[in-house]
Amino acid sequence: MPRAPQDFFREHLTAWLPTRYYNALTMTPTGLDAYVPLVIHLLVAAFLAGMLITLSTLVGWKRPNKAKQQPYECGITPSGDAREPFSVKFYLVAMVFILFDVEAIFLYPWAFIFKDLVHNPSTKMFGFVEMMIYVAILLVGYFYLLKKGAFDWNKSKK
Repeated sequence: MPRAPQDFFREHLTAWLPTRYYNALTMTPTGLDAYVPLVIHLLVAAFLAGMLITLSTLVGWKRPNKAKQQPYECGITPSGDAREPFSVKFYLVAMVFILFDVEAIFLYPWAFIFKDLVHNPSTKMFGFVEMMIYVAILLVGYFYLLKKGAFDWNKSKK
């Protein structure tokens, strides 16, 4: 009795089946199933946070007094107005710090793959020169801000 072609393929191609991670049955055309656990995690976290805040509002004691209504200043008695204007230099230094901090983050991926770049003959010097150009651009920006006086808080007004 001749066997059906499906049986032949089932019998002879079972060794070639991909591993469970690449099983075609779990794949979808959109590929969005990979994000389902993340979405579930975010929903559970949001639900839990909302429930804890709601429960603390409903169950918590409400005994306001003058001391509890005062703003908390790290154990120091508050003085002055909270809406006192800050110098623009404070914000400038804060923005420059964030700018250089974010730029420094780009050094980590380069440092991670630097060993591979050095061992590959075609990219031996490319990775190093590329990062030195990046660092030179950062230094030009740093020296420009230094020359403009962006880091000098006690600079006298002209």
